Amino acid sequence: MPQTEATPTPIAPRLLAHYDVHARTLPWRAPPGSALPNAYRVWLSEMMLQQTTVAAVIPYYETFTRRWPDVSALAAAADEDVMAAWAGLGYYSRARSLLKAARFVVTQCGGHFPRSEEELRQLPGVGPYTAAAIVAIAYGKHAVVVDGNVERVMARYHAVSTPLSEAKANLRALAASHTPTDRAGDYAQAVMDLGATICTPRAPKCLLCPIAERCAGKLDPARYPARAIKAVKPQRSDSAYWLESNGTVLLIRRPPKGLLGGMRALPVGEPPVEGEWHYAATIQHVFTHFALTLAVHRLTVAKPVESLDGQWWPVNDIANAGLPSVFRKAALAVLEN
Repeated sequence: MPQTEATPTPIAPRLLAHYDVHARTLPWRAPPGSALPNAYRVWLSEMMLQQTTVAAVIPYYETFTRRWPDVSALAAAADEDVMAAWAGLGYYSRARSLLKAARFVVTQCGGHFPRSEEELRQLPGVGPYTAAAIVAIAYGKHAVVVDGNVERVMARYHAVSTPLSEAKANLRALAASHTPTDRAGDYAQAVMDLGATICTPRAPKCLLCPIAERCAGKLDPARYPARAIKAVKPQRSDSAYWLESNGTVLLIRRPPKGLLGGMRALPVGEPPVEGEWHYAATIQHVFTHFALTLAVHRLTVAKPVESLDGQWWPVNDIANAGLPSVFRKAALAVLEN
């Protein structure tokens, strides 16, 4: 049976000692023992890190903090500039939530981030994990921070055999039982680092683990956390259209709500103009909830059609159009053919 009580040997001291020596150097993180990091930077990094790897986030984070160094600057940014800067990071609803939250902080909170989990959760896009992370890391207050890395560490350390989808409440209770009152932010980052670098999903490095001695799952770590069988993603198909004229291509702005809301894109569904469209390529792209097969068609016209609702973008500058990944793939496929 999974346990919910703390083990006789608390893991926090060992994890913190290990973290003091082996903490990852990340642009949004303050080194162990130094002054607490800025709440804006913690919030920004946590919003970007949702369902995205650290390696992918770092260049985006550095770009954002150069262009918008504080929440006031981000709140004043144009929507299209932020969406373009986010392009390629995926899960674009996060970018829309980012802007809404920044503007809420400026207009409703005097430009200062709330200091409690309850108040932070009122911000668009901020859930229990992100609110706890900000409270612990930016403010040094006690909070139970639970992400996928923490769930994996707890499931293995306590040999929780219940499928992950059903064990989340129990894993949170286990995480709470180990979270110290002092250095809660460092502890949160220590256990996340452990999951990211040592207690990894595949091939965990148990011989390097500072808490392996008491780990109930170390003899067969691949069993934990137990996972339910994944459902097969639905398959969808659609068509996209590359309409070119005088070295420019027509890009449209997608509706503000829905899939890839507010992003620049190629027209999809129906051709934007009548003509002899030619098949150019087919690409595959996987979204969170479905897999897409996109057939791309191409047509060149003598001059840009000014009556169309869109923007004629230079083809040789298409890399800077801020296209989401699926349309970057489509553009590359056209240009390679």
